[in-house]
Amino acid sequence: MSNAPAQDTLAQDFVAFAVESRVLRFGEFKTKAGRLSPYFFNAGLFDDGAKLGRLAEFYARRLIASGLQFDMLFGPAYKGITLAAAVSIELARLGHNKPFAYNRKEAKDHGEGGTLVGAPVQGRVLIIDDVISAGTSVRESIEMIKAAGATPCGVTIALDRQEKATANGQDAAESAVQQVQGQYGLPVVAIATLTDLMGFLDVQSDAALVAARPAVQAYRQRYGV
Repeated sequence: MSNAPAQDTLAQDFVAFAVESRVLRFGEFKTKAGRLSPYFFNAGLFDDGAKLGRLAEFYARRLIASGLQFDMLFGPAYKGITLAAAVSIELARLGHNKPFAYNRKEAKDHGEGGTLVGAPVQGRVLIIDDVISAGTSVRESIEMIKAAGATPCGVTIALDRQEKATANGQDAAESAVQQVQGQYGLPVVAIATLTDLMGFLDVQSDAALVAARPAVQAYRQRYGV
């Protein structure tokens, strides 16, 4: 689910940015579910100050436009740590100063101790990540937030692949995003979706992008929700 229309400008600009940055690539890639995907989105490649700053701008603009109310950001280790920090900076620049926190993979037994780092986890907490693949990091984040006495209020991601989740090697009826929404009653705000990616490919003249479209369309027909 995206809180935005299929062809909204922000999503189209984001897809174009991801392609230009080589974060979104086309070819043949094996997913965690064992599928051969014709595209691959690797947010770890937003790996310099300019790209990370622009990514944060897209998250912040989407969040503000969504109207979702939250008191702080929580970034699950590891990618969520950088995202929470960067988006917190951009939100503050736009007049929405929010604290952020994140978790360690392993508890620390000295200094401040524990697994949570940053601002006290309290109030309405928004989880930030790059994508939701199996929903594992979201589930773990929800448990940590609740254990701290706070309330998970939503999830924001860069790209919603809008494809069926897998369970025990079988395709589910719902996507991982839909499962998170259904199981936890949390809204998921995505900067862009597979629908937006298809809309982007529809209007391209570059030969490589034109050539990529049929494979993405076929993949969507097979695995899409």
